[in-house]
Amino acid sequence: MKRKTKIISISIACIIAIAAIFVYVRYFYVFGEGIKAGNLNYLVYKGYVFKTYEGILIQEGFKSQIQGTIQNNEFRFSVADPSLADELMKLSGSNVQLHYKEYFAPLPWRGTSCYVVDKIESVYNEHQ
Repeated sequence: MKRKTKIISISIACIIAIAAIFVYVRYFYVFGEGIKAGNLNYLVYKGYVFKTYEGILIQEGFKSQIQGTIQNNEFRFSVADPSLADELMKLSGSNVQLHYKEYFAPLPWRGTSCYVVDKIESVYNEHQ
């Protein structure tokens, strides 16, 4: 009886450890980091249960997901920091460079995108 209890305990501990590793890698491990540059189209605060900041950066060039079509090269992102989001809202329509972190999956309270912008690298003013 003790051996069976020990096997069940070890099995449960292994399942919990594997589940914890899976959750960490899927939602908290930073898969990639980078900088995207373009025109900040908009940043909005939206959501039903979890209100998050979501934005679109329009980059130069075009892309095509379906053969024979053309659309803007858009970078859709989320912003977790409210003070950074306020700065970005003021820069709507400006050319900016944004530093982002890429995760495997989004969290509802972090945003709807796997790309989370964490800082503004630079702002280019076209009127200078």
